[in-house]
Amino acid sequence: MSSPYVRQRRLSDEITKLLRDHDWTAEHLAAATGLSKQRISRIMRCRVRPNVEEILRILNQFDVEKDYRSLLVDITRDAQERGWWEPHAEEMGLRQAMIACLEWGAATICEYQLNFVPGLTQIESYTRARIAADREIYEVTFDTERVVEARRTRQLLLDHPNGPAYEVVIDELALRRPAAPVRVVAAQLDHLVDLGHNHDRIGIRVLPMSARIRGHAVPRSAFSVYRYPDSGDPVAVAVDSNTSDQVFVGGDEVQPYLALYQRLRDVALSPVDSLDFLAALAQELPHEIPEQEEEMDLV
Repeated sequence: MSSPYVRQRRLSDEITKLLRDHDWTAEHLAAATGLSKQRISRIMRCRVRPNVEEILRILNQFDVEKDYRSLLVDITRDAQERGWWEPHAEEMGLRQAMIACLEWGAATICEYQLNFVPGLTQIESYTRARIAADREIYEVTFDTERVVEARRTRQLLLDHPNGPAYEVVIDELALRRPAAPVRVVAAQLDHLVDLGHNHDRIGIRVLPMSARIRGHAVPRSAFSVYRYPDSGDPVAVAVDSNTSDQVFVGGDEVQPYLALYQRLRDVALSPVDSLDFLAALAQELPHEIPEQEEEMDLV
């Protein structure tokens, strides 16, 4: 199955197309099906999960082929799925819960990271350091252990036989600017090298700060692109900000990020050169530091 959220958006798009093709309004559909106008509106705006009975009542108003009817029923069932992240969304952080939902069922994930090592490749000590740093600045209500556990669960997806292919372009800035204590950063770099060498479905590329991006298209923020096995499902993009992620699903808003990712990828180091770069950078950092210095680093 694909991401429940993406399938919900797909269902909304399909219903919208049916109405447009038959020159119907949402009010007309509500009257014909006996569903309230509010319910129809909430289904089409992805504010509720529709059930199969409701979708069949909608489809019965139109002359649709059997295969198309079966497809929309399958999409509806996928949209109703409640993933592992939902019971703990508040504790693990709503933004991480949404990202987990987008990752679920993805065929490929392409990510650009500007300031941090991406979550799907983070070691636990790096994750904990970032949680501690965020608590210093932002009002956060999530539970540290839930965040760590959720990130670990998300990472397991990459080891699943049907898991997605994952490629990340990491800005050199994210590697050189200390986002965690120095010993943690050193261990994190070692882990990236290990992943790049030993995980067939993970591709790691480093974007040098000196890279000349075509059209001087300097990225403003980190973002991720999600594609799904069903070619009819829209491409999803999550754009990072300090406090939340903005999610685009299909439409014109997605295209600039697809084009930008390709430009970044074109000038990033090759996977082999990227791993050599990471290994050399890791060697520059001490993997063990005196306890007193470590305490200062954590302040």
